[in-house]
Amino acid sequence: MTSPPWKPTLGDGHPRLSVLFPRKACRNCDNRLQCTGNVDGKGRHIFLLPEPQQKIQAKVRKEQKTDQWRRRYAIRAGCEATVSETVHAHGLRHCRYRGLAKAHVQHVLTAAGANIIRLSECFPSGTAPSHPPRPTSHFQRICQRLTN
Repeated sequence: MTSPPWKPTLGDGHPRLSVLFPRKACRNCDNRLQCTGNVDGKGRHIFLLPEPQQKIQAKVRKEQKTDQWRRRYAIRAGCEATVSETVHAHGLRHCRYRGLAKAHVQHVLTAAGANIIRLSECFPSGTAPSHPPRPTSHFQRICQRLTN
């Protein structure tokens, strides 16, 4: 079967290629449910990136499956978790002060406070916390390695 015409279009304001497969092509296919997800025999309509972007996306997705990429991304994941913690637990996005200098001081103190809280949860070996321990975070494991 020949492929249907590919039409240039805009998807979310960006150039895309629109491909609409006819109903009869999809209706006769054995993999229709896995491909289209519909049971009433409608054709498949997909949007593709332009070829140069599609190649880049395929290359990046392949790289994401390597151990080297996962190790590099783990660093970013730790940074993202820290930002998320300071925003949600310590209200970093809500500044109490006006002016860049005062806002900067608040951000520095908030970050220092978050670090103090994290460090208070790192106990040297042989000491026990006064409250039940939380699951060990990545940061705590680093602290434990440094103290041992």
